[in-house]
Amino acid sequence: MAGSADFDLYRPSEEHDMLRDAVRSLAEAKIAPHAAAVDEEARFPREALDALTANDLHAVHVPEEYGGAGADALATVIVIEEVARVCASSSLIPAVNKLGSLPVILSGSEELKKKYMAPLAKGEGMFSYLS
Repeated sequence: MAGSADFDLYRPSEEHDMLRDAVRSLAEAKIAPHAAAVDEEARFPREALDALTANDLHAVHVPEEYGGAGADALATVIVIEEVARVCASSSLIPAVNKLGSLPVILSGSEELKKKYMAPLAKGEGMFSYLS
C-alpha cells in the first residue's frame, strides 16, 4: 500500500496556497463581474485577459528563460481552477495558452521558442487551437 509520502509531489505547497488566494481574489474582483455578460454576449472575455495579464497569470507555465514565471503544472492548474470558479470562458485563457504552447516548449527549436514564448510571457501574444 502506498504511503502518504508517495503523494507529496501533488500536495500543494505554501506558495501554491498563496497563489490560490491571490488568484481567487483577483478572479472575484476583476473577472466575476463580467462573467454573465461574456456568456450572454458570446464574446471574448477581454476584462479577464487584461486582469490576468496585468498580474502575470495568463501563462504562468512559460519557462523563466523566455521571460515567464516557470510555474509548475500544479500552479498552472490552480490558476485555471480559480478563474473557472467565477467564469468558465475566462479560464480558457490560461488553459489554452498552456495547451497551445506546450508542443513548442517540448519539441520546438530554440528559435521557435524565443519567437513565441517571450511574447506569450509578456502578454503580447496568445496561443490558440482549432478543432
